Amino acid sequence: MVKLQQPKYVYMNGGLCLWNEATLHIGCEAVTRSLNVFEGLKGYWQPEGPFGIVQLRSHYERLRRSARLLHIPFETSFDDYRNALAQLVEALLESDQDMWFRTTLYGVEGHWGEGTVADLVITGYHQDKRVPDPIALGLSTWRRSPDVSLPARIKAGSNYQVARLARIEGKALGCQDMVLLNTSGRVAEATASCIVMVRDGVIYTPPATEGALESVTLDIVEAMAKSMNIPFIRRPIDRTELLVADEIALCGTLAELILVKSIEGQPLNGESPILRSLQARYFRAVRNVDPHPFVELSVLTDKVTSDKQRTY
Repeated sequence: MVKLQQPKYVYMNGGLCLWNEATLHIGCEAVTRSLNVFEGLKGYWQPEGPFGIVQLRSHYERLRRSARLLHIPFETSFDDYRNALAQLVEALLESDQDMWFRTTLYGVEGHWGEGTVADLVITGYHQDKRVPDPIALGLSTWRRSPDVSLPARIKAGSNYQVARLARIEGKALGCQDMVLLNTSGRVAEATASCIVMVRDGVIYTPPATEGALESVTLDIVEAMAKSMNIPFIRRPIDRTELLVADEIALCGTLAELILVKSIEGQPLNGESPILRSLQARYFRAVRNVDPHPFVELSVLTDKVTSDKQRTY
């Protein structure tokens, strides 16, 4: 049983409140119809001491797009969004851990699209400073819904119902994550992250038109691959092509870049030379050890950590 973190504070109703007081009314659309859109953001300690949030502007803009597509009003400016996040960072930050933040717009008033009022809620969770372990990946029987049903382009809580079912399915099979195929039987994405695979020295990933989220992290990975002279191509991927891939990894804000050690019980190259080198470059960039021009780090606090506490 995974024990969920319960941080001391949450940002809600325009300010900080205690975790146990951050509640939604049983009658609001966020509860009755799962009306919410959200963004996950990751923050890392940097060598000089500051704590930096990765691609803050990109996440804000994607939240705006998701809200627009679900007709949720979002009038928060970027500066106000940044300042709200900074309040929570200041309240929760610890010197020996990185953090993942969820910024969510909940529909708190309105009915069937009329009179909708939304509240920006931000939660933050601590994470260890370590590279994720390789995982076992499976292929789910559940499918990614098409763009005309529940678009993957909208980062909404309701879009993760099928992911939840796939995770339950995968757990019974001994898999840490599962691949969702689209209605055409091609690869869409994993339950909460995008997929990259290597064949003959080239990295491939499905485009958003295949049912994958328009991923902020995937854009980073693509930029890094190109700067390392690794070919990177977005195109459809068949189910069987994934089964004969040389290397596979999942990428996302929370997932970062996780190597896959097996697919459907079949072991992959344990060395994963291309994706492992890309993974190492990714962590050097987001921690500002070896900056990359594509990666933007927003410092939201004056807090610093000592050299003794910084372990990567």
